[in-house]
Amino acid sequence: MADYSSVKVGKLKLKGEKERKHKKKGHKRKHEDTEVPLTTVSKTDEVEHGSWWVVSKVSEIRSSVAIELGERTYVRALDNGLFTVGAPHPEGEGPDQEEILMAVPVGDSRVGFKSGYGKFVGVDAKDRMVGRADAIGPKEQWEPVFQDGKTALQGGNSRFLSADAEDSVVAKSRVAGGAEMLRIRSNAERASEASATAKQDEGNLNRVEINYVKQFQKFQDKRLRLNEGGAEELRAAREQGRLHEQLLDRRAKMKADRYCK
Repeated sequence: MADYSSVKVGKLKLKGEKERKHKKKGHKRKHEDTEVPLTTVSKTDEVEHGSWWVVSKVSEIRSSVAIELGERTYVRALDNGLFTVGAPHPEGEGPDQEEILMAVPVGDSRVGFKSGYGKFVGVDAKDRMVGRADAIGPKEQWEPVFQDGKTALQGGNSRFLSADAEDSVVAKSRVAGGAEMLRIRSNAERASEASATAKQDEGNLNRVEINYVKQFQKFQDKRLRLNEGGAEELRAAREQGRLHEQLLDRRAKMKADRYCK
């Protein structure tokens, strides 16, 4: 097993902002230097990014995530194991499949990422972001640093993630300035939303199903249609931890349901 304690970590050190020159690549990116702090990002931001919201703490980095280096431009995996900055997305669109990573918790302060090619993401000897590892070692651990409403991502080489002049994704700077500011986005259910969903699932099962069906069913004749299966199978499903799966199956059988199979 890898010796995770050997990884050097550090706090986010903000340096003076400076302008970065880029070669023209057929598209332009807005840098985070002029962006609104993440603490002021509103619900509108989430909608503009295809329901991908900005995380603000390590515990929120789970399941599918995307690393936004510019305005609606994301870190994108290539089939050779390297990473580049993808083209800007139009408003309302989320990241492409090649721009989505699977987050893996590593302790309380670090995470690992697995690319869509099934490899863990780390930093190589040239300080490039690479996805070529079959397991998480010291170089495949990343530490998100949140400070003053801004975010930076420190690699296993104790340097911060950014893009170079060729739009390759690298971890070369020992301090985090404007070029190293980024956003980590998630489309996972938020903790508050999950809590609200759990609360809705409590109580009388007939009422639970009615509330669930109302979210999806059309009411062309203003009549609510429920499955005739009764509450007994719902009670068993809730005990087995598969209540929503059972509700979905029952809902799919109803012809009045606009989402029926």
